[in-house]
Amino acid sequence: QVQLVESGGGLVQPGGSLRLSCAASGRTFDSYYMGWFRQAPGKEREFVSGITRSGGSTYYADSVKGRFTISRDNAKNTVYLQMNSLKPEDTAVYYCAAGSRGSSTYSTTYSRENKYFYWGQGTQVTVSS
Repeated sequence: QVQLVESGGGLVQPGGSLRLSCAASGRTFDSYYMGWFRQAPGKEREFVSGITRSGGSTYYADSVKGRFTISRDNAKNTVYLQMNSLKPEDTAVYYCAAGSRGSSTYSTTYSRENKYFYWGQGTQVTVSS
């Protein structure tokens, strides 16, 4: 069982930055690949970024590539999402997710919601002037 708690969301002006954190319970954090997803009002949840268990490989949606950076600190059981150059269209509830099955195929399946078994409650990010 893994519990995920996101933090760091808030209101920011266009062009600004935020860093989201996701703290995980348990002693086996480094056995999970991690992902960030988001859901804007009236839209389906979408993949934002993913990271392998060791942090050696990272993946991004085209819409955030070059602006967002995912990282993890396995000693602190925490995954981060650094978001720069934020745009109004980045406004959404951001969710942290964890999975452990099929790690060998993660490089081709990282964007699939059903790849992740554990989900946080989400944190609101609003980009507005």
